[in-house]
Amino acid sequence: MIRVLLVNEMHLVSNVIASVLEDEPDIEVVGRATSLDEALALGAEADVVLVSTRLPDDDALKLTSAMAEADPSVKVLVLGLGESKERVLRYVEAGADGYVLKDNSVDELLTRIRAAQKGRALVSPKIAAALMTRVTELAQLFAEIESGINEAIDLTPREREILELVGQGLTNQEIADRLVIEVGTVKNHVHSILQKLDVSSREDAASYLALIKENA
Repeated sequence: MIRVLLVNEMHLVSNVIASVLEDEPDIEVVGRATSLDEALALGAEADVVLVSTRLPDDDALKLTSAMAEADPSVKVLVLGLGESKERVLRYVEAGADGYVLKDNSVDELLTRIRAAQKGRALVSPKIAAALMTRVTELAQLFAEIESGINEAIDLTPREREILELVGQGLTNQEIADRLVIEVGTVKNHVHSILQKLDVSSREDAASYLALIKENA
């Protein structure tokens, strides 16, 4: 049995969808919500959450992201999209497991609910191509980040020591006192670190710490 939670700003629309789903022997409507908070409270009871994109204040996007983070086993289908690559990608990147276009038929709705419950996403060739392009863009981005990490690993032992202290929030004077060196020497090291990492602030440099440690 596929347990479905309906999230729609209009009770009437939820009632119509529920009447269709309840005619299916393998689908059970376990709840109906009209807001983000209601949906989050009921989400754990469902296998598939059918979310209307017409929720106000980008709540559909927020709910998709929150559901994906809270319990990835609960599948989120967004309902009512046009076939806009940009909008579909926004929901996919937020964690949506699939989508139902506003002009899809009832049979297509049922097919996508069953596919989502099985962990399969049904997308058009147009959206599939957009997803592949996005994957390529992300791969390039991660390659650039990895390159930056490799450069960061080339910091000298003293620079890494100072970067660690910068990450702890110490000022140049505090670092100089801790290492018993001149504050001017600390400034020179910090300048070198920023150049090697290609960042403009101490905060940005400190944000590399976790990545450097993971890849060291």
